[in-house]
Amino acid sequence: MPKQANEAVGRPARRSAGGRPTRAAAELRDERLIEVATTLFMERGFDGVSVDAVAEAAGVSKPTVYARYRDKADLFRAVLQRRIKLWLAPLSAAAEAQAREDNARDVKATLLDLSRELLALSSIPGADALKRILAAQSQRFPELGQLAYEEGWLRAIRAVASILEGFSASGQIKVEDPEVAAELFLSLVLGRSARFSVYGVATSPEALERRRKMAVDLFLNGLKPR
Repeated sequence: MPKQANEAVGRPARRSAGGRPTRAAAELRDERLIEVATTLFMERGFDGVSVDAVAEAAGVSKPTVYARYRDKADLFRAVLQRRIKLWLAPLSAAAEAQAREDNARDVKATLLDLSRELLALSSIPGADALKRILAAQSQRFPELGQLAYEEGWLRAIRAVASILEGFSASGQIKVEDPEVAAELFLSLVLGRSARFSVYGVATSPEALERRRKMAVDLFLNGLKPR
C-alpha cells in the first residue's frame, strides 16, 4: 500500500457533518481491516483468529467490525474475495489487452506471460495458509468453497477461454471447446504446485519454471491447426 494510504488509515476516520466517517475514510478503514484480517488468518489460521483480535490489530472497535461483517466466517469471506480479485487481475487484463490488439500478439508469448503471473500470485507469502484454511473450513462453511469455485475458478476459466477463442479466430490455434481447453491450461500450469504447496511440500523455483514452460508447450502442441 502506498505510504500516503498507510498514513491515512492510521489516522482517525474523517467525519462528515453528520458525525459519520466520509465514504473515502470508510473505504480506507475497511481496506485496513481486510489487510489486517488477511495477515492474522495467514499467521494464526482460522481458529486462531478472533473478531476481537482483528479489531484490536486494526485499531477499530468490535462493533465497527460487526457493523460490516456478520461473524468471523463473513470476514474470512471478504479476505477470500480480495485474494480472488487479485489472482484474477492478470487474466482480465490479458483478455482486455487481446481484445484491444485484435489478436495481434503471439499465442505462446501470451500464455507464457500469463502462466508466469498466475504462478507468482499463487506463490506469494501466505497464499498457501489461506488455501489450507479454505480446505479445512469448506465443510463447516460450504459457501466459502462455493465462492472460491464460482468467483475464482469458473471466472478464471471463462477469462482464459475468451483469450483462446481470440487466438482460435486468428488461426494461431484450433479450439473446439474453449472452456474445456481453458480448464486444462489452468490445471497444467497450476495443478501440481497448488496441490503440494497446501501440504507444505516446497518445489524449487527452477523446477517450477521448467514445468511451467513445458506445460505451455504441451498445451499448444495439442491445439496446433492441422
